[in-house]
Amino acid sequence: MKKIEGLITVLNLKDEKRTGWQLRNIEDPESVADHSWGVALLTLIYSEKVDINEEKALKMALIHDIAEAETGDFVTRKVDDKQEIEKEEKEKLEKEAVEKLSGLLGEELEEIWMEYEERETDEAKFVKDMDLIDMCLTALKYEKENRYNPEEENEDFQEYENLDEFFATTKPRITTLKGQKLFREIEDKYQEAKQ
Repeated sequence: MKKIEGLITVLNLKDEKRTGWQLRNIEDPESVADHSWGVALLTLIYSEKVDINEEKALKMALIHDIAEAETGDFVTRKVDDKQEIEKEEKEKLEKEAVEKLSGLLGEELEEIWMEYEERETDEAKFVKDMDLIDMCLTALKYEKENRYNPEEENEDFQEYENLDEFFATTKPRITTLKGQKLFREIEDKYQEAKQ
C-alpha cells in the first residue's frame, strides 16, 4: 500500500464513530480518532508518573486502534451473547488489517501495535488502561451533558441503566494501580452525575 493511499485509509478513523456510543444512541458520538487522541493525552499526562518508556507508550496510544480504519469498530459487551464478533475473529481481522497497513506503519510501529495487542509489557498494560479510562471519562462527559435519553427503550442496553455497562466492562479489565485509581475517581463522579 502506497503511503498516501495508506494515510487516506487511516484518516477513515476520523469518520468511524465508536460503536458502543452509537448503540446507546449518544447524540454526536466521538470517532475512533477522537478516542485515540484521548488515549494519547491520558498517556502523555500520566506516563511520567509510572516507570515506562513514555515515547513508546505515546506511539502505542496513537496507533492502538489503527486496524479499525480497515475493520470498523467492534464493540466489547459485558454480556457475551451480545458480542457482535468472537474475540479470536476480531484479533485475526485486526492483525490482517495492520499487515495491510504495514507499508505505512513501518516495522517499528507494526511491532508496537503487536506489543499492545499481546498486553505483556508494562507499556501495553498502561496504554490499555488509558484506553479504558478514556472510555469511562467519555461516558462521564456524555452523562453530564445529557447526550442520550436514559428513559428511551434500547434493546442493546436492557441489562444496564444509563451508561453503566461501560463501567461494568471496564472495571475487571483495569490492571495497573494508576488505572484503578483513575477508574475509582471517574466512577464516583459518574455516580454523582446520574443523580
